[in-house]
Formats: sequence, structure tokens, C-alpha cells
Amino acid sequence: MTESNPRHDIDADSIVNLQQELVARWHEQDIENPYTGFLALVCQQHEFNYRLWHEEDVARSPSVSDTEIAQVKRAIDKLNQQRNDMIEKLDDSITVRLHDANVMAADTAPINTETAGSTIDRLSIMSLRLYHYEEQLHRTDADGDHKAKVAERIAICRLQHSDLTFALSQLLDDLFAGRKQHKTYRQFKMYNDPSLNPAIYQSAKRIAC
Repeated sequence: MTESNPRHDIDADSIVNLQQELVARWHEQDIENPYTGFLALVCQQHEFNYRLWHEEDVARSPSVSDTEIAQVKRAIDKLNQQRNDMIEKLDDSITVRLHDANVMAADTAPINTETAGSTIDRLSIMSLRLYHYEEQLHRTDADGDHKAKVAERIAICRLQHSDLTFALSQLLDDLFAGRKQHKTYRQFKMYNDPSLNPAIYQSAKRIAC
């Protein structure tokens, strides 16, 4: 059964506003997640992107030792896995909400090329990019050419962020109106699974011998 306009509490504007607020807040105070419901999942997923962003900065520093690089690389792998797991949890939560709203799209209804969870992830990264570009814009040690380049990129990123927010809003409306099918797509990352990553299980065999 499909309802024409079932109510849902997943709002694209609320999601992107939260992501932007959290980026600014977490640069000033400890990371915390006081939210409930779907926004709690959004916050948790955003946290992994926030931590990833800063680990990636460290990984590219020329002053970091090889030992530190190895530690950072392992942290990045773990955070990436957690980030991807949370994308699936966002989509799983939408599946539950669609079921609770008694929404079932027809088998012939179109499927979006990107899930809502994946779009929320992209918006999370975009909010981080915008925040750090704004930092670059206000650097006192940067020259005019640097700031002009940054200002141009900020304008492009803001447009992309706006477009993506609108696309998410449309997708959510389509999903909860039954106009599009919703599925969680499992990413099944292989590199962190000792039984699937040849570099891990072959190494274990050599150690055992």
C-alpha cells in the first residue's frame, strides 16, 4: 500500500544545518551526540567524517614519521569502515520508517543511483570542506591570489551543497510518497576482513609456517 503524502521526520534542511553546526562546534569543544532518532544517526555518521578529515590531514604532513603514518593509516581504515557502516544504518533506518508509514513503492518504480544515506554522507563531507575553506579565506599569512582562489572554490562548493541538499529533499519526498524504491546497498568492504584480504590471510599463513 502506498500513501500519497505520508509524514516523515527526516528533513534535508535540518540535516545539513546540523552538520554545519557540528563542524563549527566540534572545533571549539569536545565531540558529543545529544540527539535522538534519525538526527542521532546523522550526528554519529558525521563524527566519523570529521575524524577522518583530520586524520587525512595528518597523513599528508611531510613532518610525520613513518611510524606515525602507519598508525594514522590504521586509524583511517577503521574510521572509513565505521563511516560506511553508518551510511548503511542511515538507509536501514529509512527502510524502517517507510515500513512504519506503510509505504511500499511498486517494483516498477525507479531506483535512485545514490541512496539517501550516501547523499547525507556527501553533504557531511561538503560541510567539512566549506568550513575549512572558510578558514583558508581568513588566513592572515595568505596572499591575495590564495584568497581569490579560495573564494572562487567556496562559491562553487556552496552551489554544490545547495544543489545536493535540494536533491536529498526531493529524494526523501519521492521515497515517502512511494514514487521511488528505497534499498540499502551493502558495501561489503573486503580490506578489513582477515578472511578476504590476501595481504592479511597470506601473511598469517607465512607466520604460522
